[in-house]
Amino acid sequence: MLEIKNLTHFIGQKKILENVNLSLGEGSVMGLVGINGAGKTTLLRLISGVYTATAGDISCDGERLSEEKAREKIFFLPDDPYYTIHTTGRSLYQMYKVFYPKIDYRVFDLYMSEFGLDEKKPIRNFSKGMRRQLYVALALAVRPKYLLLDEAFDGLDPLARLAFKKAINKAVEEDGTGVIISSHSLRELEDFCDCYALIDKMTVASSGDIAERVDRFCKFQLAFVNEISDATFASLPVVSLERNGRFVRIVLEGQQAQMKSMLEALNPAVIEQMPMDFEEMFIHEVEGRGYLK
Repeated sequence: MLEIKNLTHFIGQKKILENVNLSLGEGSVMGLVGINGAGKTTLLRLISGVYTATAGDISCDGERLSEEKAREKIFFLPDDPYYTIHTTGRSLYQMYKVFYPKIDYRVFDLYMSEFGLDEKKPIRNFSKGMRRQLYVALALAVRPKYLLLDEAFDGLDPLARLAFKKAINKAVEEDGTGVIISSHSLRELEDFCDCYALIDKMTVASSGDIAERVDRFCKFQLAFVNEISDATFASLPVVSLERNGRFVRIVLEGQQAQMKSMLEALNPAVIEQMPMDFEEMFIHEVEGRGYLK
Protein backbone atom coordinates (compact mmCIF):
# COMPACT_ATOMS: atom_id res chain seq x y z
CA MET A 1 0.00 0.00 0.00
CA LEU A 2 1.25 3.47 -0.94
CA GLU A 3 0.03 5.88 1.74
CA ILE A 4 0.12 9.66 2.06
CA LYS A 5 -0.84 11.12 5.41
CA ASN A 6 -1.37 14.78 6.34
CA LEU A 7 1.03 15.96 3.66
CA THR A 8 1.73 19.69 3.33
CA HIS A 9 4.34 21.21 1.05
CA PHE A 10 5.75 24.68 0.39
CA ILE A 11 7.93 25.77 -2.50
CA GLY A 12 9.69 28.84 -1.14
CA GLN A 13 7.04 30.79 0.70
CA LYS A 14 4.20 29.48 -1.44
CA LYS A 15 2.02 26.68 -0.12
CA ILE A 16 1.34 24.16 -2.90
CA LEU A 17 -0.36 21.30 -1.04
CA GLU A 18 -2.07 21.12 2.35
CA ASN A 19 -3.26 18.17 4.43
CA VAL A 20 -3.25 15.66 1.56
CA ASN A 21 -4.39 12.15 2.47
CA LEU A 22 -4.42 9.45 -0.19
CA SER A 23 -3.71 5.74 -0.60
CA LEU A 24 -3.13 3.38 -3.52
CA GLY A 25 -3.26 -0.40 -3.34
CA GLU A 26 -1.45 -2.97 -5.46
CA GLY A 27 -2.92 -3.55 -8.91
CA SER A 28 -4.98 -0.35 -8.82
CA VAL A 29 -4.79 2.37 -11.49
CA MET A 30 -5.57 5.88 -10.24
CA GLY A 31 -6.23 8.93 -12.41
CA LEU A 32 -4.88 12.10 -10.79
CA VAL A 33 -6.90 15.07 -12.03
CA GLY A 34 -7.15 18.79 -11.40
CA ILE A 35 -6.89 22.12 -13.20
CA ASN A 36 -3.50 23.49 -14.28
CA GLY A 37 -1.45 24.50 -11.24
CA ALA A 38 -3.48 22.41 -8.80
CA GLY A 39 -0.37 20.57 -7.57
CA LYS A 40 -0.58 17.23 -9.41
CA THR A 41 3.03 17.21 -10.60
CA THR A 42 4.27 18.40 -7.22
CA LEU A 43 2.43 15.53 -5.53
CA LEU A 44 4.00 12.98 -7.89
CA ARG A 45 7.45 14.44 -7.23
CA LEU A 46 6.86 14.18 -3.50
CA ILE A 47 5.75 10.55 -3.75
CA SER A 48 8.79 9.68 -5.86
CA GLY A 49 11.22 11.39 -3.51
CA VAL A 50 12.28 14.15 -5.92
CA TYR A 51 10.94 16.62 -3.32
CA THR A 52 10.90 16.19 0.44
CA ALA A 53 7.56 17.11 2.00
CA THR A 54 7.47 20.09 4.33
CA ALA A 55 5.20 18.13 6.66
CA GLY A 56 3.39 14.79 6.73
CA ASP A 57 4.35 11.23 5.85
CA ILE A 58 4.63 9.12 2.70
CA SER A 59 5.13 5.39 3.10
CA CYS A 60 5.39 2.40 0.79
CA ASP A 61 4.27 -0.92 2.26
CA GLY A 62 4.86 0.46 5.73
CA GLU A 63 8.35 1.80 4.96
CA ARG A 64 8.93 5.54 4.99
CA LEU A 65 10.04 7.09 1.72
CA SER A 66 13.33 8.15 3.30
CA GLU A 67 14.36 4.47 3.29
CA GLU A 68 16.19 3.28 0.16
CA LYS A 69 14.18 0.04 -0.02
CA ALA A 70 10.97 2.04 -0.27
CA ARG A 71 12.30 4.32 -3.04
CA GLU A 72 13.35 1.31 -5.15
CA LYS A 73 9.70 0.25 -5.31
CA ILE A 74 8.67 3.51 -7.02
CA PHE A 75 9.35 4.68 -10.59
CA PHE A 76 8.43 8.22 -11.65
CA LEU A 77 8.10 9.18 -15.32
CA PRO A 78 7.88 12.99 -15.55
CA ASP A 79 6.26 14.86 -18.41
CA ASP A 80 9.59 15.67 -20.10
CA PRO A 81 12.48 13.73 -18.53
CA TYR A 82 15.98 15.21 -18.56
CA TYR A 83 18.61 13.86 -20.94
CA THR A 84 21.83 15.15 -22.56
CA ILE A 85 22.62 15.46 -26.27
CA HIS A 86 24.72 12.31 -26.01
CA THR A 87 22.21 10.14 -24.11
CA THR A 88 21.12 6.93 -25.84
CA GLY A 89 18.60 4.34 -24.76
CA ARG A 90 21.44 2.03 -23.77
CA SER A 91 23.28 4.65 -21.69
CA LEU A 92 20.00 5.59 -20.02
CA TYR A 93 19.45 1.94 -19.11
CA GLN A 94 22.94 1.80 -17.55
CA MET A 95 22.23 4.95 -15.52
CA TYR A 96 18.95 3.59 -14.16
CA LYS A 97 20.67 0.34 -13.27
CA VAL A 98 22.60 2.29 -10.61
CA PHE A 99 19.32 3.28 -8.91
CA TYR A 100 17.41 0.08 -9.68
CA PRO A 101 19.90 -2.83 -9.47
CA LYS A 102 17.19 -5.42 -10.27
CA ILE A 103 16.26 -3.84 -13.61
CA ASP A 104 15.79 -6.56 -16.24
CA TYR A 105 17.53 -5.92 -19.56
CA ARG A 106 15.52 -8.65 -21.29
CA VAL A 107 12.29 -6.79 -20.52
CA PHE A 108 13.83 -3.47 -21.61
CA ASP A 109 15.02 -5.00 -24.91
CA LEU A 110 11.63 -6.65 -25.49
CA TYR A 111 9.70 -3.38 -25.22
CA MET A 112 12.29 -1.39 -27.17
CA SER A 113 11.76 -3.86 -30.00
CA GLU A 114 7.98 -3.78 -29.60
CA PHE A 115 8.00 0.04 -29.72
CA GLY A 116 10.39 0.02 -32.72
CA LEU A 117 13.13 1.97 -30.90
CA ASP A 118 16.90 1.70 -31.40
CA GLU A 119 18.75 1.78 -28.07
CA LYS A 120 21.96 2.95 -29.81
CA LYS A 121 20.48 6.15 -31.23
CA PRO A 122 20.71 9.49 -29.34
CA ILE A 123 17.47 10.36 -27.61
CA ARG A 124 17.66 13.90 -29.00
CA ASN A 125 16.62 12.41 -32.36
CA PHE A 126 13.46 10.87 -30.86
CA SER A 127 10.06 12.52 -30.93
CA LYS A 128 8.38 13.23 -27.59
CA GLY A 129 6.19 10.17 -28.08
CA MET A 130 9.22 7.98 -28.78
CA ARG A 131 10.98 9.29 -25.68
CA ARG A 132 7.84 8.51 -23.70
CA GLN A 133 7.92 4.93 -25.00
CA LEU A 134 11.62 4.61 -24.14
CA TYR A 135 10.97 5.59 -20.53
CA VAL A 136 7.98 3.26 -20.36
CA ALA A 137 10.31 0.43 -21.49
CA LEU A 138 12.67 1.41 -18.64
CA ALA A 139 9.82 1.54 -16.14
CA LEU A 140 8.54 -1.90 -17.11
CA ALA A 141 12.09 -3.31 -16.96
CA VAL A 142 12.41 -1.96 -13.42
CA ARG A 143 9.13 -3.69 -12.51
CA PRO A 144 8.31 -1.16 -9.80
CA LYS A 145 5.63 -1.87 -7.29
CA TYR A 146 4.26 1.63 -7.90
CA LEU A 147 4.49 3.52 -11.19
CA LEU A 148 3.92 7.29 -11.36
CA LEU A 149 3.16 8.83 -14.76
CA ASP A 150 2.88 12.58 -15.39
CA GLU A 151 0.85 13.51 -18.50
CA ALA A 152 1.10 9.90 -19.58
CA PHE A 153 -0.47 10.16 -23.04
CA ASP A 154 1.09 13.44 -24.17
CA GLY A 155 2.86 13.15 -27.52
CA LEU A 156 1.66 9.62 -28.28
CA ASP A 157 -0.09 8.83 -31.55
CA PRO A 158 -3.12 6.46 -31.44
CA LEU A 159 -1.07 3.30 -32.10
CA ALA A 160 1.55 4.30 -29.54
CA ARG A 161 -1.20 4.99 -26.99
CA LEU A 162 -2.62 1.52 -27.55
CA ALA A 163 0.80 -0.11 -27.12
CA PHE A 164 1.42 2.01 -24.02
CA LYS A 165 -1.88 0.97 -22.42
CA LYS A 166 -1.32 -2.70 -23.22
CA ALA A 167 2.13 -2.60 -21.64
CA ILE A 168 0.89 -0.88 -18.47
CA ASN A 169 -2.11 -3.21 -18.20
CA LYS A 170 0.22 -6.19 -18.46
CA ALA A 171 2.32 -4.85 -15.54
CA VAL A 172 -0.84 -4.30 -13.48
CA GLU A 173 -2.27 -7.75 -14.21
CA GLU A 174 0.92 -9.81 -14.00
CA ASP A 175 2.95 -7.96 -11.36
CA GLY A 176 0.21 -6.20 -9.39
CA THR A 177 1.79 -2.82 -10.13
CA GLY A 178 -0.07 0.14 -8.66
CA VAL A 179 -0.24 3.10 -11.06
CA ILE A 180 -0.96 6.81 -10.63
CA ILE A 181 -1.51 8.69 -13.89
CA SER A 182 -1.77 12.45 -14.14
CA SER A 183 -3.40 13.50 -17.40
CA HIS A 184 -5.70 16.10 -18.91
CA SER A 185 -7.10 13.41 -21.23
CA LEU A 186 -9.97 12.50 -18.93
CA ARG A 187 -11.81 10.33 -21.40
CA GLU A 188 -8.73 8.12 -21.68
CA LEU A 189 -8.38 8.02 -17.92
CA GLU A 190 -11.98 6.81 -17.64
CA ASP A 191 -11.20 3.89 -19.96
CA PHE A 192 -7.89 3.10 -18.27
CA CYS A 193 -8.30 3.80 -14.55
CA ASP A 194 -10.47 2.23 -11.88
CA CYS A 195 -10.23 5.11 -9.38
CA TYR A 196 -9.44 8.81 -9.27
CA ALA A 197 -8.29 11.62 -7.00
CA LEU A 198 -9.20 15.25 -7.65
CA ILE A 199 -6.64 17.81 -6.45
CA ASP A 200 -8.33 21.14 -5.78
CA LYS A 201 -7.50 24.04 -3.48
CA MET A 202 -4.25 22.37 -2.42
CA THR A 203 -5.78 19.10 -1.22
CA VAL A 204 -7.67 15.97 -2.31
CA ALA A 205 -11.16 17.36 -2.81
CA SER A 206 -12.69 14.01 -3.77
CA SER A 207 -11.58 10.51 -4.65
CA GLY A 208 -12.95 7.03 -5.19
CA ASP A 209 -14.22 4.64 -7.82
CA ILE A 210 -14.67 6.39 -11.19
CA ALA A 211 -17.75 4.43 -12.28
CA GLU A 212 -19.47 4.93 -8.93
CA ARG A 213 -18.74 8.67 -8.95
CA VAL A 214 -19.99 9.16 -12.51
CA ASP A 215 -23.16 7.22 -11.63
CA ARG A 216 -23.96 9.83 -8.98
CA PHE A 217 -24.77 12.26 -11.80
CA CYS A 218 -27.40 11.98 -14.51
CA LYS A 219 -28.13 14.15 -17.51
CA PHE A 220 -31.44 14.73 -19.31
CA GLN A 221 -32.69 16.66 -22.31
CA LEU A 222 -36.24 18.03 -22.01
CA ALA A 223 -38.74 19.84 -24.18
CA PHE A 224 -41.86 21.60 -22.87
CA VAL A 225 -45.02 22.74 -24.64
CA ASN A 226 -44.78 26.18 -23.08
CA GLU A 227 -41.70 28.25 -22.26
CA ILE A 228 -40.47 27.70 -18.69
CA SER A 229 -38.06 29.45 -16.29
CA ASP A 230 -35.16 28.27 -14.13
CA ALA A 231 -37.50 28.43 -11.13
CA THR A 232 -39.30 25.36 -12.50
CA PHE A 233 -36.32 23.26 -11.37
CA ALA A 234 -35.68 25.01 -8.04
CA SER A 235 -36.67 21.97 -5.95
CA LEU A 236 -34.33 19.58 -7.80
CA PRO A 237 -30.64 18.81 -6.99
CA VAL A 238 -29.42 20.74 -10.04
CA VAL A 239 -25.74 20.58 -10.89
CA SER A 240 -25.99 22.25 -14.28
CA LEU A 241 -28.86 23.82 -16.21
CA GLU A 242 -28.92 25.06 -19.81
CA ARG A 243 -32.22 26.53 -20.98
CA ASN A 244 -33.17 27.79 -24.42
CA GLY A 245 -36.84 28.74 -24.49
CA ARG A 246 -38.82 25.50 -24.22
CA PHE A 247 -35.72 23.27 -24.42
CA VAL A 248 -33.64 22.29 -21.41
CA ARG A 249 -30.47 20.30 -20.78
CA ILE A 250 -30.02 19.50 -17.11
CA VAL A 251 -27.53 17.59 -14.95
CA LEU A 252 -28.74 16.35 -11.57
CA GLU A 253 -27.00 14.62 -8.69
CA GLY A 254 -28.93 11.57 -7.59
CA GLN A 255 -30.21 8.15 -8.63
CA GLN A 256 -31.24 8.06 -12.27
CA ALA A 257 -34.68 6.52 -11.73
CA GLN A 258 -35.57 8.95 -8.96
CA MET A 259 -34.35 11.99 -10.93
CA LYS A 260 -36.29 10.92 -14.01
CA SER A 261 -39.44 10.50 -11.95
CA MET A 262 -39.04 14.01 -10.51
CA LEU A 263 -38.57 15.47 -13.97
CA GLU A 264 -41.59 13.62 -15.35
CA ALA A 265 -43.66 15.28 -12.61
CA LEU A 266 -42.94 18.60 -14.39
CA ASN A 267 -44.91 17.28 -17.40
CA PRO A 268 -42.35 17.74 -20.19
CA ALA A 269 -43.47 16.91 -23.73
CA VAL A 270 -40.19 15.04 -24.28
CA ILE A 271 -37.67 13.63 -21.82
CA GLU A 272 -34.50 11.89 -22.93
CA GLN A 273 -31.72 10.58 -20.71
CA MET A 274 -28.20 11.27 -21.98
CA PRO A 275 -24.88 9.60 -21.07
CA MET A 276 -22.50 11.13 -18.55
CA ASP A 277 -18.73 10.62 -18.59
CA PHE A 278 -15.75 11.30 -16.32
CA GLU A 279 -14.79 14.51 -18.13
CA GLU A 280 -18.24 16.02 -17.58
CA MET A 281 -18.16 14.93 -13.94
CA PHE A 282 -14.78 16.67 -13.53
CA ILE A 283 -16.11 19.90 -15.07
CA HIS A 284 -19.13 19.92 -12.77
CA GLU A 285 -16.89 19.17 -9.76
CA VAL A 286 -14.59 22.13 -10.39
CA GLU A 287 -17.47 24.42 -11.37
CA GLY A 288 -19.05 23.63 -8.02
CA ARG A 289 -15.85 24.80 -6.32
CA GLY A 290 -15.82 28.20 -8.00
CA TYR A 291 -13.88 27.59 -11.20
CA LEU A 292 -14.84 27.95 -14.88
CA LYS A 293 -17.57 30.50 -14.16
